[in-house]
Amino acid sequence: MSSTLADTAPRFLADYRPADFTINTVHLTIHLEDTCSQVVSELTIERQGDDKQALQLNGEHLTLVSLVLDNQALSKDQYQLSDTLLTIPASSLPDSRNFTLTITTEINPQENTALEGLFKSGDAFCTQCEAEGFRRISYYLDRPDVMATFTTKVVADKSLYPFLLSNGNKVASGELANNQHFVTWHDPFPKPCYLFALVAGDFDLLEDNFTTASGREVALEIFVDKGNLVKAEHAMVSLQKSMAWDEETFGLEYDLDIYMIVAVDFFNMGAMENKGLNVFNSKYVLADSQCATDSDYFNIEAVIAHEYFHNWTGNRVTCRDWFQLSLKEGLTVFRDQQFSAQMHSSAVTRIQNVRLLRSQQFAEDAGPMAHPIRPEKVLEMNNFYTLTVYEKGSEVIRMLHTLIGVDKFRQGMDLYFSRFDGMAVTCDDFINAMSDASGKNLSQFKLWYSQSGTPVIKAQEAFDPENNVYTLTLLQQSPVTRNQQDPQALHIPIKIELISENNGKTPQSELLELTQTEQSWQFTGFTNKPILAMLADFSAPVKLILDQDEASLLTVMKKADNSFCRWDAGQKLLMSYVQQLTFDANYVIPKAIVNAITEMLNSGGDHAFIAEQLSLPSFDEAASLMVDIDPIALSKAITALATFIAQGAQQQLLASYQACLQEDLSRNAVANRALKNVCLEYLSLLPEYQYLVKEQYQQATDNDDVSKENMTDSLAALTCSAKNNLADLNKQLAHFEQKWQQTTLVMDKWFALNASVVSEDIFSQLDNLLEHPQFSLKNPNRARSLIGAFAMNNPKYLHCQTGRGYQFLAEQIAKLNEINPQVASRLITPLIQYKSFAPSHQKLMKAELVKLQALPKLSNDLKEKLDAALND
Repeated sequence: MSSTLADTAPRFLADYRPADFTINTVHLTIHLEDTCSQVVSELTIERQGDDKQALQLNGEHLTLVSLVLDNQALSKDQYQLSDTLLTIPASSLPDSRNFTLTITTEINPQENTALEGLFKSGDAFCTQCEAEGFRRISYYLDRPDVMATFTTKVVADKSLYPFLLSNGNKVASGELANNQHFVTWHDPFPKPCYLFALVAGDFDLLEDNFTTASGREVALEIFVDKGNLVKAEHAMVSLQKSMAWDEETFGLEYDLDIYMIVAVDFFNMGAMENKGLNVFNSKYVLADSQCATDSDYFNIEAVIAHEYFHNWTGNRVTCRDWFQLSLKEGLTVFRDQQFSAQMHSSAVTRIQNVRLLRSQQFAEDAGPMAHPIRPEKVLEMNNFYTLTVYEKGSEVIRMLHTLIGVDKFRQGMDLYFSRFDGMAVTCDDFINAMSDASGKNLSQFKLWYSQSGTPVIKAQEAFDPENNVYTLTLLQQSPVTRNQQDPQALHIPIKIELISENNGKTPQSELLELTQTEQSWQFTGFTNKPILAMLADFSAPVKLILDQDEASLLTVMKKADNSFCRWDAGQKLLMSYVQQLTFDANYVIPKAIVNAITEMLNSGGDHAFIAEQLSLPSFDEAASLMVDIDPIALSKAITALATFIAQGAQQQLLASYQACLQEDLSRNAVANRALKNVCLEYLSLLPEYQYLVKEQYQQATDNDDVSKENMTDSLAALTCSAKNNLADLNKQLAHFEQKWQQTTLVMDKWFALNASVVSEDIFSQLDNLLEHPQFSLKNPNRARSLIGAFAMNNPKYLHCQTGRGYQFLAEQIAKLNEINPQVASRLITPLIQYKSFAPSHQKLMKAELVKLQALPKLSNDLKEKLDAALND
């Protein structure tokens, strides 16, 4: 996976121009063999301009066998071949605008550890073509604005690969000599090659159906490894819910005769929306109550929905170029979040969305890889499948939804599809459709697509008691970043509540549209200064500066009408205590927070929401709001605050813990487990209650009544043991491994737990785990479960003062650089944010980055991030 001179030049949005050629139809015949698969690609090509240009096709890691142009074989002097391009000069092309090119190539799926193009996932063949993987299967115009209809014939050994799958509808199948068989698939909808898919293997098959609103019967098929059939049932139900929701909410019906999902263990991404044949990381398909947590169930439903929703927002209307990635991803994340909010608690779902944004995306915005949701410069496209493009992109869509309203947003979606169905378009095309449908001028709003960084909103309050006028002034400022020197004022929807503390009135809700650098609003009718609750529903992805005292925040926690505002006020209080303790370990925490938490526990409200209220800001959330971070002091501060709360509210925590014992998968039981396990996390800090951890682990993992075993509770108990390095930890980890050693996804959890142990011998444990017979860096899930879990979940030892944590992480990234650069690039994120930390840590982190930058075969995936970090 070394970089070559030909592929190290960056690409720029401004350089986009339409292709000189397009491809109208593709006929593929693929003969599958482990080390030498043959691909015959027959392309009908059409020249787009009047000038006769050379035809350049992308291709990497291919062996070219033959080229046939309009039934005439081309000799080697009639084309040029490089590591990345096949060029047929204009002089070798026919004069006619239309011609047929047949390309025969050979590839080695077995050795494709990058898992791009065609590769082996265990015993099965599988593909991943987004963003630029199809060029590893055959030479092609590998860009999303070239859309063709595909017919694919797959040939393989019948005994080893009884299922041969590809896009569209099955149109033919049959037996061949030497125990071979074939299946031919035809997809009638033109698509870019990134949506091509092929899977071949021996699976268990779960079948069902869905009747569309127009009465069409769609076959639903989910393929899983042998023995996992029952674990696919939740995924099937989630798919049917998603199809019904998209019809009801957006009037969007499925368009093929069959919808297939295949679950594989070796996969770089969560899932891929290939037309009619979704390929999923098995962690987002397989679940049962014993081996999956409540979060697993939620995530499976959400990812199934996300990939299904792509059928329209991504497949039927796709991106003109990869700089427009947020056109499909930001919009589809917004859609899957809306779906999840309707399926579950909307307040809790929104809070969890915001936690991810604040803990991870805000850090990305503040780091060396800061980029707009529509980037303008890219070296390695895989590096821009980011939280900015996805999560911040969805927040931009949410702001649009807030500004124009539900009905106008639906009208805008309808107009978008009527204008662009079957086309590859831009973010501007989407915004223009929304503007035309709503009648709202969104020209300033478009700046969200071109500006990077997290805007900061400063709120200033004034109250005139003589005239009963409350004035709110908002100032906005976007940061200067490496690609943005002069940021402009953005169009920002700010939802607020004004709370009259003493008169018992319902809080007054307002939607303010901030469009200037500084803007003021006046509100009348208040006899006393109201208390301000800002960013209801987190109406914009911004940081807020608002000077409010403890009493005001406690009032918002109790009296705000908006659930997010109540939660956020509590988080601000908790965050302020964490920051104080980070800078002064002797800081005396006010007892008011314990009283507030006691009231929450006694309130009888939604247990899932209370669990979120009780959850402390994570290390990453706190770090995103700080500079020159002392990570050791920050870790101690979070623990000190948790211990203070546990000591002060122990009786109420214990009572709530004991009141929340339910084992089923109902919504109430899920909420009860969420609250119970937050309570356990607090109580496990106190020696007198650590017996509860042991009891819960035994009941959830080693119960005489197997039906009462529960992975959510089992992992919660183990996590408490790992965080506190409790006496029974090693015994519990050994038991857990013995019990689940044959279940791949649960073993991923076991590796992650081991990596999260807060213990001085963590590095010897990690070295042992690298040699574990079930560990392999070639499996992305397993690499993330050990290396990623250590980097994300063990800040105390990642940031230990000797630098050993940084060294360990960098050593594994160096290995992954040559095995799977995409995974390596994802894991380097904590290191490239080194400038956020105190100078002593910066020095240690930077030293590891410099070593990585000097690797002799540095992939583009790492090079782009390292150059940005070290040259920032």
